[in-house]
Amino acid sequence: MMNPKCPSVAVVGAGIAGAAVARALALAGHSVHVFDKARAPGGRLATRRVEWVDRQGQGASARLDHGAPGFTAVHPAFQAFVDLALAAGWLAEWRPRLAPGSLALEGGAPLYIAAADSPALCRHLLEGVPVSLSFAVDGLQRGPLGWQVQGGGVRHASAFDAVVLALPPAQAAPLLHPHRPDWARHAATALMQPCWTLMGIAEDPGPGPAWDLARPRSGPLAWVMRNDARPGRAAAPGLAQWVAHARAGWSRENLEQPASWVLQHLQAALGEHLGRPVDWQHATVHRWRYAWPQAQGTAPAASCWWDAGQGLGVCGDFLGACGSNGVEGAWRSAQALTAALLQSASEGAGVSAPRAQVQAHDPAPTQAQARAQAEADPASAAQARRRSEVGPSTPSAPGQAGADRAPDPGSPLAEAGGCGRVPHAGEAGMDAPVNCEGPR
Repeated sequence: MMNPKCPSVAVVGAGIAGAAVARALALAGHSVHVFDKARAPGGRLATRRVEWVDRQGQGASARLDHGAPGFTAVHPAFQAFVDLALAAGWLAEWRPRLAPGSLALEGGAPLYIAAADSPALCRHLLEGVPVSLSFAVDGLQRGPLGWQVQGGGVRHASAFDAVVLALPPAQAAPLLHPHRPDWARHAATALMQPCWTLMGIAEDPGPGPAWDLARPRSGPLAWVMRNDARPGRAAAPGLAQWVAHARAGWSRENLEQPASWVLQHLQAALGEHLGRPVDWQHATVHRWRYAWPQAQGTAPAASCWWDAGQGLGVCGDFLGACGSNGVEGAWRSAQALTAALLQSASEGAGVSAPRAQVQAHDPAPTQAQARAQAEADPASAAQARRRSEVGPSTPSAPGQAGADRAPDPGSPLAEAGGCGRVPHAGEAGMDAPVNCEGPR
């Protein structure tokens, strides 16, 4: 039975959705443990350290952001969260110079990126939360003591009152099947777009192109960026850091091609786009099998899935009711699931209703409410100033930090309040609740 006073929650997935729900629950006073198969948190907010031997025979290294190029903000609550993160130094605003002839960034808005490296936002959200990395969860068992998490034949010692899956739907489906086969069917058919990504270090013949970001109108490449032009990224004299993301169609057609074949073709595509050969010192590719959701019209019509009777939930940007995907969609889905779980905890939900579910609504918040809902730390009294909204962009349209006082990123999670107390939305960092009823 779910402990109505202090539910313990296992969160599977340490990307933005998992990190956001873990932090919100921990700030609400609940015991949270995060599991992820990777060696570091971040999910699609990813940075890779590459090493090579330079032309002088010396070892060299660089860090390349090969995940999401950046993100924008549309919903007032997410914009307020971004404003606070900017004021805290977690995020930086990037206004890249676009290459001539590029597709525009919708609304002319800036992009937001993590200030140090791409996973830094998730690391900040997970400060103070126990995390088990390199733990690929491949089984969930529910018994009299609660949920137990298994990975690689090893069962984690703790039992949990609830489990949250913050994974790509294809990876969530087999974990859901023994417990909610209806959810598993929907997750297995939720389409995600793939993406091949080229990253590397090349000689910089100088003067290079007078742009930082390109969005080609045709060809294999969808995004091309100078990684060393991004805020907070280190540049090396005489070298250029390139990251190029292939289009979804091209990536889908060549998804199972050998990495060496993909590397050769994407290097050629970048050289063609630049109009000159690229003198590479080091290059590699990464395959994102689940890069972003397909069209919102095909997404399941819920912001999250929550079965209060079993204590089982799912969140992520593949769920379509939030109206956005990418970082914003994942964050909003996490807040909706947090609201549903906290409501269940306050009502003392147990196993007696095996299909009991929480259904909520999405009222349009006032600007003051949106500010309160987005407070990431209850100790913060920041007053965020938001610009007028613009239309959604490819990652999702933005604002600017305007806080009198930044939230304290290091504030102890214990300051959130007593165990079992259901905080208001601002304390938990919640978005306005929206429909959390899963498919049947």
